[in-house]
Amino acid sequence: MDFSLTDDQELLQETAHKLLERECPPALVRAHIEDPAAYAPLWRHLSEYTPLGVGPAADLCLFLEETGYAAAPGPFLATTIFAALTDEVDATGTVALVADATHPFVLELDRVERIAVVTPGPNLAVLDARGVPARFISTVDYSRRLFQLDGVPDGGAPLAPDRLARWRDRAHASLAAEMVGTARRIFEMALAYAKERKQFDVPIGSFQAIQHKLADMSLALERATAAVHYAAMTIDGDDPQRSRACHVAKAAAGEAARRILKDGIQIHGGIGYTWEHDLHLYLRRATADEYLLGSTGWHLDRIAGSLIDAG
Repeated sequence: MDFSLTDDQELLQETAHKLLERECPPALVRAHIEDPAAYAPLWRHLSEYTPLGVGPAADLCLFLEETGYAAAPGPFLATTIFAALTDEVDATGTVALVADATHPFVLELDRVERIAVVTPGPNLAVLDARGVPARFISTVDYSRRLFQLDGVPDGGAPLAPDRLARWRDRAHASLAAEMVGTARRIFEMALAYAKERKQFDVPIGSFQAIQHKLADMSLALERATAAVHYAAMTIDGDDPQRSRACHVAKAAAGEAARRILKDGIQIHGGIGYTWEHDLHLYLRRATADEYLLGSTGWHLDRIAGSLIDAG
């Protein structure tokens, strides 16, 4: 399988990186902590790319890696997974999975126009988000707003189980892509700090213990990145192993994020624990994302189950 990017994909990746570097510096993520409306100028740019939600998964994941790298606030992820389920590309939206332990929260409900509510059956109802009662849930991640529904909205039409399964796979790969981007940001920050921070008149990156940590972080990151890209390609190719590949991607991204955030903060030493340093902005996103749409352990269980069934 060819993992190399096409010219269009390279342009998309470069465009996304430059856009977010310019419009979503750490100062914006910090401003969002005090004023949730701070995301609005960034959203004017990101909203132009929400049609990626119904395009090739490989393209969407490339873009989401960059939003994860910047810990970009706003409803981009929520809107793209809403579009994937409903095929609506002219409205902002989010998805609620009622009575689903892997997805008890609704992303960015106060910032979107529409909400797709999936109830047991399965059934699907697409509603005006403003009319759905919900309460805000405070989490460790200040860059993302989560809600819980107060009650189950009435209505809805039958939703084909295979369509829901395909959407789940795409949602798992999408979130894994974002996690890979955030993990890459933490790794690059740790690598840069190891090169500049000196102890005993030499960079701490010259110490073997630090080198081993950085090498393990790099390997975990590359494994997760490859898993995400492969999962996206199985979605686009409608591969029979699509679901397993997407579980692998989310699990690999979770394991990489957990290792990289732990070792990254250790490499930074005492400064890594301070509010003033930007590291915690990305640690928070990585920590929260690891539990969205199923924890790493849950996805590993699904992988084990599929292998047992296949045997």
